[in-house]
Amino acid sequence: MTDSSLNISIKDVTKTYGDFYALKDVSLEVTSGEFLTLLGPSGSGKTTLLMVLAGFTNPDYGSVKFGGEEVVLKPPHLRGIGMVFQNYALFPHMSVAENVAYPQKLRGVSKEETRKSVEKALATVKLQGLGHRRVDELSGGQKQRVALARAIVFQPKILLMDEPLSALDKKLREEMQIELRQLHDSLNMTTVYVTHDQKEALTMSDRIAVINDGQLMQLGSPNEIYQRPKNAFIADFIGESSLLPAKVKGGFATIGSKKLKIAQELKKDGDFMLVVRPEKLFIANKKSRDANYFEGLVEDSIFQGESQLMVVKLNLENYGEVSLRLRLPNGSTNVGELPRVNEKIILGLKIADSYFLEAANGRD
Repeated sequence: MTDSSLNISIKDVTKTYGDFYALKDVSLEVTSGEFLTLLGPSGSGKTTLLMVLAGFTNPDYGSVKFGGEEVVLKPPHLRGIGMVFQNYALFPHMSVAENVAYPQKLRGVSKEETRKSVEKALATVKLQGLGHRRVDELSGGQKQRVALARAIVFQPKILLMDEPLSALDKKLREEMQIELRQLHDSLNMTTVYVTHDQKEALTMSDRIAVINDGQLMQLGSPNEIYQRPKNAFIADFIGESSLLPAKVKGGFATIGSKKLKIAQELKKDGDFMLVVRPEKLFIANKKSRDANYFEGLVEDSIFQGESQLMVVKLNLENYGEVSLRLRLPNGSTNVGELPRVNEKIILGLKIADSYFLEAANGRD
């Protein structure tokens, strides 16, 4: 049985600065114990929404409820939330233990109870035995853990995090993504996480809310967001993709004079865009009925460690110049056997992977 006090309800939240809409009629529900990521480019409104949840920013209008209780007018310290800031916001003159203990001190918790809760929080983030250290003696990853320990020391029901891993190097950031997700699962806190890193969002989230221009563009699971983007912005922003304008009529699509099969159920004919993910393409040695095919010329072939990226200029009649990117995992084929630059190539895209968006949605 879930605790409904962990639910978050956001309804019609709007925030303006002069004529600029930082948020515009944003509504969404975060369910108990869920890990929801607010994902979007810089200036999209994702951090503004998080600050509204935290109480550091007041919306012009709209409702924010925690477990059914309206909190939009409540100050931050009365909302019962844990908060991890992008720059950690640690006190440099305090020790690790003193930093972690600070929320308990503000709440008037006894010294003995504070000591126990600090030890438990440090153990949870794998910093046991480091309570005596000065903050400036810690690595970036350790500082991030201290900030997290301080956020969870009083066992809040809701945890908010504003790009907490952005200052870490790639390897440590990827390790911490997994650790944060495991920590979330063990603590069962409702978590709202802000990032502009698409891979991070796909790795960590139960659901992702894609924000752009202050508006909620799409809300869904990582698989839904990646495989079935609602518009061209999301298709382009989440992962790599090429968007090819197409005409749809009678169950087929045409790109230039090329005819493509469609498995997707489309409600109407008209202007669409074919979304092509590099990893969905394959080099076709022979053609079959379950795929669409594109002929082209290899423009570039780039070794990228775990994968080989090939840029292919398509040969499409009655169509402008366009290239597709093909990504093959290294080890799946011998790189020496791949077509070389300026050689001809046939690319296959399974009909089931041929995903079409209404062209009008790309301008939303």
